[in-house]
Amino acid sequence: MSDTGLDISRSGFDASPAVGAGGVGDYLALMKPRVMSLVVFTGFVGLVAAPGAMHPVLALAALICIAVGAGAAGALNMWYDADIDAKMQRTAGRPIPRGRISPDEALTFGAILSVGSVVCMGLLVNWLAAALLALTIGFYLFVYTMWLKRRTPQNIVIGGVAGALPPMIGWAAASGTVSLEGFVLFLIIFLWTPPHFWALALNRARDYERVGVPMLPVVAGADATRRQILIYSVLLAPVGLSPAFIGLGGTLYAITSGLLGALFVALACIVYTRREGKAGERAAQRLFSFSILYLLLLFAVLLIEHAFGGLLAWTA
Repeated sequence: MSDTGLDISRSGFDASPAVGAGGVGDYLALMKPRVMSLVVFTGFVGLVAAPGAMHPVLALAALICIAVGAGAAGALNMWYDADIDAKMQRTAGRPIPRGRISPDEALTFGAILSVGSVVCMGLLVNWLAAALLALTIGFYLFVYTMWLKRRTPQNIVIGGVAGALPPMIGWAAASGTVSLEGFVLFLIIFLWTPPHFWALALNRARDYERVGVPMLPVVAGADATRRQILIYSVLLAPVGLSPAFIGLGGTLYAITSGLLGALFVALACIVYTRREGKAGERAAQRLFSFSILYLLLLFAVLLIEHAFGGLLAWTA
């Protein structure tokens, strides 16, 4: 029993997985490919935006290591959460609850990918990037999945560190350093994570309540969650604009991030004011969908500006 009053003991659930017989598609699903693609994209932007030139082969190796490390973290998360995944509508179709992959197979798969990705990053690229990759995997598994997720409604806030580190990994891979610019990219994702995830959690509260996971809507209620979404959205907007003031983003980025930030806050205000029935559900879903677009466009514009600038420098 946690201090939230919810029964979050892992042994209290019975996923009853069958013996694994999964194929390639099941192992790919175990790696959370949608999450992995976002991790690789933000890591790539950090790599391209970093000062200095990186050999294309080494850059590709770094991105592969980031992708494999992200997939490893996803597999280890599914291994540990198999008991509650089987009880939730959103996750019941995952490979372990379906019996396509056994928990032992998932653990072995995730552990091998974790060690392999970190070692390869260190040997092929540099050990600072490898250390940050190891920190990301370890934080996601031990801090978020094993410690925070079932104990505190701040799980997403603190656990968001893991999802925010990939741009810093990419930056470190290309430059061999950790800098203010890389930290700003980290901070954007860190502040983006709570409103993004809580917008989804508003419409999934019963799922989390049923399995005893103390997500904010379950513990504090929907109104408090809407208030936190608005607060984090207001904090995110100026931080999202800040790369334009430190030389990381140019004019296009300044315009794009300003407009996107204003729209993010406007949608958060709608979530805060529309609290009843289908209108409230649609408002939360719109913010969730837009939050994905927000992050993709923000980093895409940074990528375009730095890639285009590099091309001009190469052709000059």
